[in-house]
Amino acid sequence: MTSTDVDKQADDSGPSGYAAARLRLLTEGARSGPPRRTALSELTDDWLSGLFGAAADRLRGVSLVAVGGYGRGELSPRSDLDLLLLHDGGDTKAVAALADRIWYPVWDLGLALDHSVRTPAEARRTAGEDLKVQLGLLDARHIAGDLGLTTGLRTAVLADWRNQAPGRLPELRELCAERAERQGELQYLLEPDLKEARGGLRDATALRAVAASWLADAPREGLDDARRRLLDVRDALHLATGRATDRLALQEQDQVAAELGLLDADTLLRQVYEAARVISYASDVTWREVGRVLRSRAVRPRLRKLARERSDFLRRAVVGDGRALGGKPAAERSPLAEGVVEQDGEVVLARAARPERDPVLPLRAAAAAAQAGLPLSLHAVRRLAATARPLPTPWPAEAREQLVTLLGSGQPTVPVWEALEAEGLITRLLPDWERVRCRPQRNAVHVWTVDRHLIETAVRASEFTRRVGRPDLLLVAALLHDIGKGWPGDHSVAGEIIAKDVAARIGFDHADVTVLSTLVRHHLLLVETATRRDLDDPATVRSVAEAVGTQSTLELLHALTEADALATGPAAWSSWRGSLVADLVRRVSAVLAGDLLDEPAAAAPTAEQERLAIEAIATGGPVLSLRAQTEPPAQDDEPAVPGEPEPLGVELLIAVPDQPGVLPAVAGVLALHRLTVRTAELRALELPEGVEGSVLLLDWRVAAEYGSLPQAARLRADLVRALDGSLDTAGRLAERDAAYPRRRGVLAPPPRVTVAPAASRLATVIEVRAQDAPGLLFRIGRALEDAAVRVRSAHASTLGANAVDAFYVTTPTGSPLPRQEAEAVARKLEEMLRG
Repeated sequence: MTSTDVDKQADDSGPSGYAAARLRLLTEGARSGPPRRTALSELTDDWLSGLFGAAADRLRGVSLVAVGGYGRGELSPRSDLDLLLLHDGGDTKAVAALADRIWYPVWDLGLALDHSVRTPAEARRTAGEDLKVQLGLLDARHIAGDLGLTTGLRTAVLADWRNQAPGRLPELRELCAERAERQGELQYLLEPDLKEARGGLRDATALRAVAASWLADAPREGLDDARRRLLDVRDALHLATGRATDRLALQEQDQVAAELGLLDADTLLRQVYEAARVISYASDVTWREVGRVLRSRAVRPRLRKLARERSDFLRRAVVGDGRALGGKPAAERSPLAEGVVEQDGEVVLARAARPERDPVLPLRAAAAAAQAGLPLSLHAVRRLAATARPLPTPWPAEAREQLVTLLGSGQPTVPVWEALEAEGLITRLLPDWERVRCRPQRNAVHVWTVDRHLIETAVRASEFTRRVGRPDLLLVAALLHDIGKGWPGDHSVAGEIIAKDVAARIGFDHADVTVLSTLVRHHLLLVETATRRDLDDPATVRSVAEAVGTQSTLELLHALTEADALATGPAAWSSWRGSLVADLVRRVSAVLAGDLLDEPAAAAPTAEQERLAIEAIATGGPVLSLRAQTEPPAQDDEPAVPGEPEPLGVELLIAVPDQPGVLPAVAGVLALHRLTVRTAELRALELPEGVEGSVLLLDWRVAAEYGSLPQAARLRADLVRALDGSLDTAGRLAERDAAYPRRRGVLAPPPRVTVAPAASRLATVIEVRAQDAPGLLFRIGRALEDAAVRVRSAHASTLGANAVDAFYVTTPTGSPLPRQEAEAVARKLEEMLRG
């Protein structure tokens, strides 16, 4: 039955006829969604046209115009009627009488009415003064009367909007931001406002306005469907409550879900959240593009002046990287990682990037963006989603490291993760994520959906990476600790099974998989025990110790517990809870305490290491070798991965006659050549009988920040100069940093330097936990040299973006440092790193 058929069953010239036809339309079970909204708009148009025609037979230069949501033909059952009576300024008394004959029947039916009577000039002037009026007029639609009058207003309003857009769009963006601050984010609220909350219908309307300005456009994939879904939910809410409301209250969600034919209220909320997420992401991308365009317009006059002054140069310009085309300077592209560059305030793929050949590129690009505090460009994410190769199972080491770097980047992780998720890359990397995506948590303590809570926990955990020896395990445990909430039963038990599978898939070894599954299984253990059990009962403490197993796992669980609580909401953590958990951790730690190990025993030197050492003694200088490392071959029960083995980096072996300054010299040379140190070990090597002298062996794994590796001969030559003092490493690094200042995207936790008590009987162990950065080992080594201590051995590792290093140091005579002296060295080293 069409709206015209409905009209024929009733006398639509009067309120009662329209009311009956309207009721019939709204109670038709077979019609819902866009068809019903369109039919309701057409029915209302016909009724209002009848009212207008009956009163305006002799009146010219007047038209009735629908604006706002009614202008878009989106009438929900209890929507306001937004109407403008437009006139040419002639017989104002007759126009006022016409308005009364239209408005009063609407009010008689109890319909909400937003109305105005204006000339085109008045409408344009009011729009110029009130942004909300202008937005409503952008959707103006003719209902009855003088079509030319309506068309003229529409044309003029659109022209005004496009001319004024550079000034009005920032105002619109500010309105959207203020509304989001006031109403919250639709995709996380348990009782969301479908219209006003961020990601709701108002934001969808704002995107239409931006598109009408011709300055920028929203990513359209999924946007219309998301908007339709929210409108469908609002229709069902109006019918369920009988009220004109946009707030989806808890007590009405089951009824609304039933009205829409959905399984339950959780299914309803999940659909709402998914729609809101699409609109929110489209808004982020669109407003970013608006800002870019407006900035470009602001600098264009200066660029034109520069072009005139340098016309000769511009005429000679050619197409290419860093060049100009047709006299227009090309956007600057700064490298961030292999295949990843920054351009125009966004992270994009390098021109030489080949996602189809580089399965780690999505994670590398995401990690680089988060570390730089920059958004991933929409084009880059879509290209990665369309062309990137799937990662092999298990993941290569670089992929795991890039995931850890992404998770450890703090708050910038969130928008980058959302960009990946918007294009389906997260569920492609972690299929188990699908069950927690947009999943509501019906708990007043929780402020996020399950998936966002997991990311927020990783953000919080990134603040605690200096408290633990394995920040990579902490960050991955934060990501997975509630992964079982997508399954029936105890989510900790289900999560333990999933965590084992995920951890093995992303390449952790058996011992790390065990730790991660333990953390997920017992992520609630500390807080529940501390707040519900008697800590003075030895059995209580003993049971926690048995569940945790080791000091390192306890350390990780303590940090995870606090991160989880802080990411849950303000009611989930307090100083009181924190003190109880800390007390429990101290008691459990005492139970787990045992004899600490001495300096790790060095493995017997290989034939190659002995060869390098003997050559170093013979030549009196450093010798080195570079050897590529690859992933071990798959086991028989693992699927073979096509193609070449994935490179882990390059093993750099250096043998140097024992002398002061070896650590900072080597680290400084590597930094100059833009080599990232992933692991590093320094130790004295025992030489075969008959060979006199003492040799230091450095066994490091390195990788180029971007580009190719330097030649071994160049590394050796620079190392010789660094050791004899003819290469000013510190000055060269300072010059480079001054010329190419690194973007400070991530506010990392401050470095932490501690003395490990009784960790070795032969040396003093100084532990450094800091944000990894070029030249970090150089700075640490030089500080230790300045402190006049001898480095017996060093054990450095990079876990994501975190450096976790241990230095076994002695006095020049070879004995451990006195306690006060060791603490002074650690304090000065920490001050240097913080400075």
